[in-house]
Amino acid sequence: MLLNWTVMILYNYFSAMFVGPGYVPLGWTPEKSQDCIYLQYCKVCQAYKAPRSHHCRKCNRCVMKMDHHCPWINNCCGYQNHASFTLFLLLAPLGCIHASFIFIMTMYTQLYNRISFGWSSVKIDMSAAKRDPRPIIPFGLSAFAASLFALGLALGTTIAVGMLFIIQVKVILTNKTSIESWIEEKAKDRIQYYQTGETFIFPYDMGSKWKNFRQVFTWSGIPEGDGLDWPVRDGCHQYSLTIEQLKQKADKRVRSVRYRAIEDYSGVCCPVTKGVKTFFTTPCTEEPRIALSKGDLILATRGLKHWMYGEKILISAADGGIRERGWFPRKCVEKYQYDSETDQPVDGEKKSK
Repeated sequence: MLLNWTVMILYNYFSAMFVGPGYVPLGWTPEKSQDCIYLQYCKVCQAYKAPRSHHCRKCNRCVMKMDHHCPWINNCCGYQNHASFTLFLLLAPLGCIHASFIFIMTMYTQLYNRISFGWSSVKIDMSAAKRDPRPIIPFGLSAFAASLFALGLALGTTIAVGMLFIIQVKVILTNKTSIESWIEEKAKDRIQYYQTGETFIFPYDMGSKWKNFRQVFTWSGIPEGDGLDWPVRDGCHQYSLTIEQLKQKADKRVRSVRYRAIEDYSGVCCPVTKGVKTFFTTPCTEEPRIALSKGDLILATRGLKHWMYGEKILISAADGGIRERGWFPRKCVEKYQYDSETDQPVDGEKKSK
């Protein structure tokens, strides 16, 4: 049975790794040219982002139905390998639960045969069992320590991977990805903030958990569709989600704040020279850091108490449209006061951090 678990776990693991999520073809455009206004354009891939696709900085490609980039498989989880990745998350805890049962029963039976109960003490003799014959595999102190360590790994894997499996099952039964769940939450916040009265309906929820499940898991193992066109529920537009993304992008530009760097920052994860609080409160995320030089302009979109996230404003035409986005210490920048009409700094006004 353990061999069966191992084979199935490794099969789905390597399938998720080598099959990959599926990428949007380079230079892709929708069949109808007028539909381009509903889509975002990726400057890296030189193509429009198909519905439900997102650009991955690690893979350096636009991924179809991207859920997240998984360091375990060194690849993205998306359209083609979502089922294999989810089965791996299911089988790994089940195999670890089986192994944990074996470890617990082995240690229990072996220790039970080596315990001597006295009137005032309990003695454990790990040299040999007192009643049963010697086991095929000798169980001494080193075997007990190794079994205990392996039991801890198995239980830890069961809890950690099992929670990830539960998260994946929740998004699959609603026919969403982790990114799309986040987009839906931001849509609700945007509507509530501006009091527009509109209602955002997620377009890819088929209204039935079984139908949503069948969008990922099929008998053939090949997911439905081509990863570019998706069925939508009644009353929704094919580009409802992409239109909402464009609205959120425009809203982010409106609410962003311009800053200017007053200190150099090398882009390290935990800068020692920027203060103790900055060092210990570095964002626990895979998002990059951006190096700053004194005088650089940054458009900040979100932030923490000691860190901010934004995009460096590149003035030189030689930059080729490359965007530099990431985290930087709040201590290194100050608010950049400028005239919204002339886009020039305000003279004689004290700048506040």
